[in-house]
Amino acid sequence: MRIASWNINGIKARLAVITAWLEQEKPDMLCLQEIKSVDENFPRQPFESLGYNVQTHGQKGFNGVAILSKLPFDETHRGLEGDENDKQARLIEGVFSTASGAFRVCNIYLPNGNPAPGEKFTYKLDWMDRLHDFVVSRLKLEEPFILLGDFNIIPADIDCHSPKDWYGDALFRPESAERFRALLNLGLTDALRATTSEPSYTFWDFQSGAWRKNNGIRIDHLLLSPRAADRISNIRVHKELRGWDKPSDHVPIEGDFDF
Repeated sequence: MRIASWNINGIKARLAVITAWLEQEKPDMLCLQEIKSVDENFPRQPFESLGYNVQTHGQKGFNGVAILSKLPFDETHRGLEGDENDKQARLIEGVFSTASGAFRVCNIYLPNGNPAPGEKFTYKLDWMDRLHDFVVSRLKLEEPFILLGDFNIIPADIDCHSPKDWYGDALFRPESAERFRALLNLGLTDALRATTSEPSYTFWDFQSGAWRKNNGIRIDHLLLSPRAADRISNIRVHKELRGWDKPSDHVPIEGDFDF
């Protein structure tokens, strides 16, 4: 089973690119971030016509996440618990069944946090603390669990073409990295780093010729519970999409799983 994650930076602006990629690659599941659409306006039909079941958690103009799956959804959960005042649409989780059993896929769009320090950075750190508690609860279920999406976290220098340009940014501050490591210390595996020690970027800014200079960063991740890590056979970053017409500033990251 091929499961992919992609921050598409607006579903309306990127609909043609997404459907073209789905027709070409045919992943079994695609998790989208930054759909920037309320649920009722999300263009479901183009994806349903390609054989995908669609679940969304959106809001107007900002954020928003979606899961497109060729498997039917057994359950769907929306939103991150722990703060009843937080209305931002940043998490959606699906539960799916196969002949080998049930598994969970949780798709997140973690807050950017800039400027840091500041109110937005505090919100990011609080959100990550709540995410930690959420992951603890999921690991107790002892099911294969995949936490993926746009984490807005550069884990280490190797994940950044020019580290000095990012020091102090909310994506690359020690407080953010500490919380990312805390997730890994729960027993999650960073799928890409488990398979390669080479630099591999998932985001190139639209500014300053970043794509032409390969001035990228890795902020989109697949984190795997032990039962999911045992089932992954390959992982790839679809860098080529950044060179397509009207691309997102992110590209898909995809894993092959024995589900």
